[in-house]
Amino acid sequence: MMNNTTPIIGLAGGIGSGKSTITKCFNAIGIQSVDADDVARFVVKPGSDCLSQIHQHYGDSILLKDGSLNRSALRTIIFNEPKERLWLESLTHPAIRKEIQTQLNNTSSKYALLVHPLLFETKQNTICQFVIAIDVSSEIQLQRVIARDQISRENAEKIIATQLSNSERINRADLVLENSGNINEMNAKVITLHEKILELLVC
Repeated sequence: MMNNTTPIIGLAGGIGSGKSTITKCFNAIGIQSVDADDVARFVVKPGSDCLSQIHQHYGDSILLKDGSLNRSALRTIIFNEPKERLWLESLTHPAIRKEIQTQLNNTSSKYALLVHPLLFETKQNTICQFVIAIDVSSEIQLQRVIARDQISRENAEKIIATQLSNSERINRADLVLENSGNINEMNAKVITLHEKILELLVC
């Protein structure tokens, strides 16, 4: 069920685009957020129905010693086997959508930020009044993903290739936020964008 009291603004950016840093800037000025990546981890936590089905499908190799999901092993499977990625998405995406809506319904700031790497791909943009696209160079994206996830350039490129390109995302968004420069510059950009969003919501 939709929460009609809090407008939803989408923040769309591919892996390594700086969504977490930008989200913190919005949080610092009182805007609540729901992060699809956090929700995706929540729906496969130990004891969840999704993790149980993933375990049944792939066997023990997909679990760590503590019973949690071995994300690295799963990532290797789904990026080398497109059919497996489709199977996993058909299982997890409905659960993620449901939990995102539950969390959005509990927000109460002037608007809520829906942070999602696959906002357009999963059609979650349809629940947003406006969408912000993060503009970042593909080389910066690659370097961040390689450094953060400790993976090869080839694997990082494969992950990025499953998502919309930077230009496609920008073309489909209502607002653009360029992610270059330092944190002080980003804070200033976010405050300016926040003021613009408030104006748009009044219109």
